[in-house]
Amino acid sequence: MSSITAAGDHAATKVTNTKVIQPAWVRVVHWINAVAIVLMIMSGWQIYNASPLFNFTFSSSITLGGWLGGGIMWHLAAMWLLVINGLVYLTLGMVTGRFRKKLLPISAKGVLDDTKAALTGKLSHADLSTYNQVQRLLYTGIIVVGILIVLSGLAIWKPVQLQYLTALFGGYDTARYVHFFMMAAIVGFLVIHIALALIVPKSLRAMIIGR
Repeated sequence: MSSITAAGDHAATKVTNTKVIQPAWVRVVHWINAVAIVLMIMSGWQIYNASPLFNFTFSSSITLGGWLGGGIMWHLAAMWLLVINGLVYLTLGMVTGRFRKKLLPISAKGVLDDTKAALTGKLSHADLSTYNQVQRLLYTGIIVVGILIVLSGLAIWKPVQLQYLTALFGGYDTARYVHFFMMAAIVGFLVIHIALALIVPKSLRAMIIGR
């Protein structure tokens, strides 16, 4: 009887290990997005330093471009990579039903319960194919932030040609603040995202090999 149980456990483990957690298209767009975001943040800091919004600037060691013109060139190049890759992600996420399956539903109670479980070390990470409520909220939120940072960036880049878009953000100056705070939100998300990947390394493995 024990041998049958052991064989069953072994089979269950094998199935779990071979189950695709992150499909190939998700992994590809994830890593392209990671590169694009890092390039945009570093070049964006270079642009920010030329005309700071606040009483601080970013160290040249973490900026990209070397000067304002260089920063703008890197920023625009990375912008197209981010936008095209983002459109692919959004399209496939909706067409395949991934967003509906992975990110919904979200409830205030669920988020509070999972946050409490995470803070007390009781949040389970056994099934990586299912996102907890906190993950759903963060991933949904970062999609909204991504859309806002692109739109506010376009409003800053072409304030005359896209004057109606710029007006929706309250004008050029306000659009710059929106763009900055969306960048700060992305940086905060990255810190949490990387920390969770280190805490649960099998999630990083899944994003590399799919399992």
